[in-house]
Amino acid sequence: MSVSEKRASIQADSELKITRQCELLSLPRSSYYRSSCGPPRMSPENVRLMRLIDEEYTRHPFYGSRKIKAWLKQQGYNVNRKRVQRLMRKMGIQSVAPKPNTSARRKEHKIYPYLLKGMKINRPNMTWCADITYIRLSGGFVYLTAIMDWHSRYVLAWEISVTMDDDFCVNALESAIRRYGQPDIFNTDQDAQFTSMSFTSVLANNDIRISMDGKGRAMDNIFIKRLWRSVKYEEIYLHEYQNVKELITALKRYFEFYNNERFHQSLNDGTPAESYWGKPAARMAA
Repeated sequence: MSVSEKRASIQADSELKITRQCELLSLPRSSYYRSSCGPPRMSPENVRLMRLIDEEYTRHPFYGSRKIKAWLKQQGYNVNRKRVQRLMRKMGIQSVAPKPNTSARRKEHKIYPYLLKGMKINRPNMTWCADITYIRLSGGFVYLTAIMDWHSRYVLAWEISVTMDDDFCVNALESAIRRYGQPDIFNTDQDAQFTSMSFTSVLANNDIRISMDGKGRAMDNIFIKRLWRSVKYEEIYLHEYQNVKELITALKRYFEFYNNERFHQSLNDGTPAESYWGKPAARMAA
């Protein structure tokens, strides 16, 4: 059971105390409270603007704050660029168009070279990748990270957090390694969550080679970017989640569908599960 599934199974109104439920599930209390306390509350206007920015950015990820500002004005929202920039920073998004000094990383963190250029990824567990995206709720927002197998597009693990710390990324990584072993190479962008010692040390301790996208080259990690587009258009934008628990339940259902039922043209109309495990879905179910 993943950390997200454990958190979703905890009942706040149960006679059994939250502390005891966490102990029985081997779940750190901090991990439960980080998600259950809910997202930061924001003004209805900012929530509405962030929803619009998120949807337009998903359609046009090469849009920066200037173009987003112009698009919002076209929709009847006359906001200045500084406000758009501030909201985009809160959401953790930026234009994928190449430009200098855009990677949200810390100077003391080591940056690793990109190892996948020209490499043929032709089997599961050869390369995994990870990324973070913004997910809106009715009164605020949270962050979602996922670990994906590059070859099969299989989602190995995912986590939700109300803050952009690195704990939820490390939790997802450790969960994927426990359940599926380890890949030869792990690829991410240069964001602080993935360049942190707590994240890279898990990779190094498991003899996993570390690869990072070049600065301003979001397309180096294109497959997980496509995953976010699928998640948002096929699930997130269709619903209005009231709290983190509702979102976790919905994402659990969606990723089960994505892995086991959703056909991919790039996989010869097969599913990620079939590609990862190398057997038809019917035999897998049996």
